Amino acid sequence: MKWLALVIAGPAIWALGFSLVYALQGAGCNLGWLGVEVLGLVSLHHLALWAGWLAALLANLALLLALPAATGDQLTRWLPRAGAWIGLGATFFSLLPVAFATSC
Repeated sequence: MKWLALVIAGPAIWALGFSLVYALQGAGCNLGWLGVEVLGLVSLHHLALWAGWLAALLANLALLLALPAATGDQLTRWLPRAGAWIGLGATFFSLLPVAFATSC
C-alpha cells in the first residue's frame, strides 16, 4: 500500500498545487489583490500566485529527493520515481502561465 501511495504522490501534489493556485487566483481577483503592491515591485496577487506555484514545485522536488532507494524488481524501483517526475513536470508546465499571464 505504501508503494502505491508513493506512485501517486507526485500527481497528487500537482493536483493540490493546481487547486491552490486556482483558488488563489479567484480569491485575489475577488479581493482586489491585483491593485495592492508589495514593496512597490509586484502586486500581492502575483506574489501569492508565484508563492503557490513555488510551494508546489518545492513539494514535488522534496518528494523526488526523499524517495527511498527501492529494492525489488525494476517496476517497483522505477514507478514511484516516474510519478514524482510526472508531478514535477506537470506542476512546472501547467502553472507556468502564473509567471507571465495577467491575472484577472
